[in-house]
Amino acid sequence: MATTYSAWLAVRKGEPAEAVQLKSDLPVPTTIPKNHVLVKVLATALNPVGYKLLRSMPNFVMGRPHPMEQDFAGVVADANGTDFKVGDRVFGASPSPKNGTLAEYTIIPADVLATIPPNISAVDASGLATVMLTAVQALKDLKLEKGQTVFINGGSSAVGWSAIQLAKAKGYRVVATASGKNKELLLGLGVDEFIDYTESPLAERLKSTPPSPQFNGILDAVGLTDPALYLNCAKYLAPGGRYLTAGTLPHSGAEWAGLIRQVLEGLLRPSWLGGVPRKFGAVAVKFKKQDLDDIRQLVADGSVKPIVDSVYTFDRDGVMRAYERLMTKRAVGKVVVKVADEQ
Repeated sequence: MATTYSAWLAVRKGEPAEAVQLKSDLPVPTTIPKNHVLVKVLATALNPVGYKLLRSMPNFVMGRPHPMEQDFAGVVADANGTDFKVGDRVFGASPSPKNGTLAEYTIIPADVLATIPPNISAVDASGLATVMLTAVQALKDLKLEKGQTVFINGGSSAVGWSAIQLAKAKGYRVVATASGKNKELLLGLGVDEFIDYTESPLAERLKSTPPSPQFNGILDAVGLTDPALYLNCAKYLAPGGRYLTAGTLPHSGAEWAGLIRQVLEGLLRPSWLGGVPRKFGAVAVKFKKQDLDDIRQLVADGSVKPIVDSVYTFDRDGVMRAYERLMTKRAVGKVVVKVADEQ
């Protein structure tokens, strides 16, 4: 095994091109905490929260420098007395933003790892953990029954296409939004009804022509960019139904505060004063071993398929191009950096 490794570190607040640097000759850890394993990383999937924290949070809050990103797939290099074996192909996510995975090696708690299904590659597996866990836990929180309808706003986002597949596997009816160019993708995932959000303001469209019957749950996978979707949802979300937001924060802290203020006003006011008589919540992903194992099984039996938008190299040109692609917000599927070849 190598004695040194390289990692892409967040070194300061700013844009990736200026604030992310490659650090080489880092010592491969020889002392590993109990119930953790050392993983040789094969591929790392980027998440929007990575560059958004880089842009918005100062060093003293984030504890920089530290490796970027959290989702990955790799091979166990030191099982450290856990149930894993050296050579096991694994995927997962770092539960701490200060222990990133855009690196050749990383130390990860064993209870946030699962073995990669034999029918997919490490590149495919690298982006499964965070988005699939978010979708699994959101659908659990919506408490839907088989045959009921879930409305997924942002169906072509990573959380969106994950939730679509999971919802169909559970027997839910799915209505989802995306731009028209992604219609065939969503229909191919099993969406029962597609809405092109670019044709007209979404909340106005649903309010003027509400579904019959109403939706039983709403998952906003784009992160509450338009509070009107919640503020008007009594027109299209059934009584007892819940509205969940699961996207990452908008770029501006002031923008986020303004959106939350509008939502809270709608949530806390009585309905006769213009309040919204529907529950609102935000999904905070929890890294649970059982949920990861369930996701693995769904992928292994073909019920859920990972979607990869593009793959980039681990050098500076590749990593910067990967962040540029992610920041366009046009990626459909995960943006992946390939760190090493599978043996």
